[in-house]
Amino acid sequence: MTSEKVKENDLIFLILDGKRRWLIQVKAGGSFHTHRGIIEFDEIIGKNYGTVIFSKPYETQGYKFFVLKPMPSDYVLHMTRKTQIIYPEDAGFILLYSGIGPGSVVIEAGCGSGALTCILGNYVRPSGHIFSFDIREKSLKNARKNVERAKLENIVSIEYGNIITDNLNLKNVDSVVLDLAEPWKAIEKAMSYLKLSGALVSFSPTIEQVKKTTFAMRDNNFVEINTYELIKRKIQVKENATRPETRMVGHSGYISVGRKIRNKKNPYRERKPKKKEFIDFTGMPLRS
Repeated sequence: MTSEKVKENDLIFLILDGKRRWLIQVKAGGSFHTHRGIIEFDEIIGKNYGTVIFSKPYETQGYKFFVLKPMPSDYVLHMTRKTQIIYPEDAGFILLYSGIGPGSVVIEAGCGSGALTCILGNYVRPSGHIFSFDIREKSLKNARKNVERAKLENIVSIEYGNIITDNLNLKNVDSVVLDLAEPWKAIEKAMSYLKLSGALVSFSPTIEQVKKTTFAMRDNNFVEINTYELIKRKIQVKENATRPETRMVGHSGYISVGRKIRNKKNPYRERKPKKKEFIDFTGMPLRS
C-alpha cells in the first residue's frame, strides 16, 4: 500500500518538538506562522504524510517540522475547544466497553467541543452514524466546526436537543453516550432509545454523579452495571534517568457502563405458596 498524500483542505498534525504541535487545515496559498518561522502549505500539499518540512526564511529560521496524518487522539487533544475534553484513554475505553464499531448507530448527549464525537464518528464509518445533541449554542457551533474539519459531516449529526426532556425520535440504537451534569435524569429516556443488549455509557467527573446514575440504571433494569476510573502515567526515557514524568493527569472522570435487557420475574425461583403455610401444634405433646 502506497503512502497517503496530503490534499488541499486536509488536516495535518504538525510537530516541532514534544511541546509544540498543532492540528492544522492546509489550504493552497496559505501559510502557518510560528515563532520558529513560516510553514508554506503549498510545500506540503501533494507530499506524503510522514515527511519533513523546513520553516522559512531558511537562512534565519530553517527549523525542522514533521508532517503526520492525525490520529483520533490528536483530534481530542489539539482541536479547538471551549469545554473540558474526554481524554484519549477514556475515549478508547468507551469504544471497547460500548461495542461501538463500523455500522453502529449512536446517540451522544452532551457533545461539548466535539472531541469524543469525532472519535466515535471515525469508528462507526462508513455505514454508521452519530446523532449528537447539546443544549448550548456555543458547544453546537464549535462541535460542528470540528466535525467539518475532521470531514465527518456525513457520519455525524450535531443538533440542538435535550435528551432529558425532548423526544429525539430515534429507536433501536446500539449505544447511548452521556456527558451531562445530571445523567441520572436521562436514564429512562436512554433506555427507550436503546436496542435490547445495547450499551449505555455515562462519563462523570464526580462520584456523587456516579452514585445517582448507578441507582437510576438499576431502577430501569440495566444489567452489567460497572464504574471505572483510568489513570495514565507517561514515562520519561533517558540514558540514565528513566522514570515516570513529574506531572500527570491524576483524574479525568468516572465511566459508568450498563446493558439494556427486557426484565421479567423468575417463575421458578421466585414462586410463593398459594396459601400461607403454618404448623398447628394443638394436641401435640410438649416437653417440660
